[in-house]
Amino acid sequence: MIENLRQVAVLAKARLAEAADLETLAKLDVEFLGKKSAVAIAKRQIAALPAEQRRDAGLEINATRAEITKALGAARHRLEQTVYQKQLEDERLDLSEYRHKRRPGSLHLVTQARDRLEDVFVGMGFTVAEGPEVESAWYNFEALNIPEWHPARGSFDTIFVELGEPEEVMLRSHTSPVQIRTMENQQPPIYIVAPGRTFRTDTADATHLPAFNQIEGLVVDRNITMGDLAGTMDEFVRTFFGSEVKSRFRPSYFPFTEPSAEFDISRPDGTWLELGGCGMVHPNVLSNCGIDPERWQGFAFGFGIDRLAVLRHELDDIRELVNNDVRFLRQF
Repeated sequence: MIENLRQVAVLAKARLAEAADLETLAKLDVEFLGKKSAVAIAKRQIAALPAEQRRDAGLEINATRAEITKALGAARHRLEQTVYQKQLEDERLDLSEYRHKRRPGSLHLVTQARDRLEDVFVGMGFTVAEGPEVESAWYNFEALNIPEWHPARGSFDTIFVELGEPEEVMLRSHTSPVQIRTMENQQPPIYIVAPGRTFRTDTADATHLPAFNQIEGLVVDRNITMGDLAGTMDEFVRTFFGSEVKSRFRPSYFPFTEPSAEFDISRPDGTWLELGGCGMVHPNVLSNCGIDPERWQGFAFGFGIDRLAVLRHELDDIRELVNNDVRFLRQF
């Protein structure tokens, strides 16, 4: 029996190696491992052998089955790859097109930074929200706990749009109006980030632009604390900048958050760089949007996308982002 099984194993491996298609392989599978195969017959005959021969016969049967199974798997993989490659060739499409000798373009640094920021926060469970760049005073200020008499309103250097009555209209000075619109139209829980262009009457210099890009985040849910905000910022910093960069909060004041903080990140030289502002959403802001501050709490944060791009690529002047110098842009 043992000698016969060895011959069966040799024959099976040879025929499996020669199999030309999966249909033939299926037939060989039945022939060498099916109920009528030599291996199956030998297994049924073990009981008739003398007791001292049963162990060796059983070992040989198992070894033969293992060899054939291994050869069968190798043959199946070979044939499946052949079928797959043939399918690829049959379905191949010529998608080539004329390519000009000039170098192809690439995404702008700010767009790259925005896309990466969105990916980071979407990976943390946020969704991306957008809104208009021209807003009314309600969305840009008043719903954010900044009434007309509030001194903070004058520090925004707002660019007004002269449309006349019935309401004051302006280019948004931050993307916080997107937060207000979201809270007005969506019931908590809310987890959003709002990237987009903003406008102020700043004079362009090495660190300021009159039209710049921000990203703000908003969370409204039950039992939200300052610890949740700190954990979110820490996770963002590790993901976007790397584990070697640290973050910290410094007490501050914003009309729309209480308590409020400035958000800093560490530099390689041991100093700290202010990145943006954050804090717990003021109860008045929640109430203005029809959300009960006794039941829901939230936090918000915001920082400049342009400054992140400057920091990430170690640029000396933020104006390089808008000068449209091809020699500069091609580096990225």
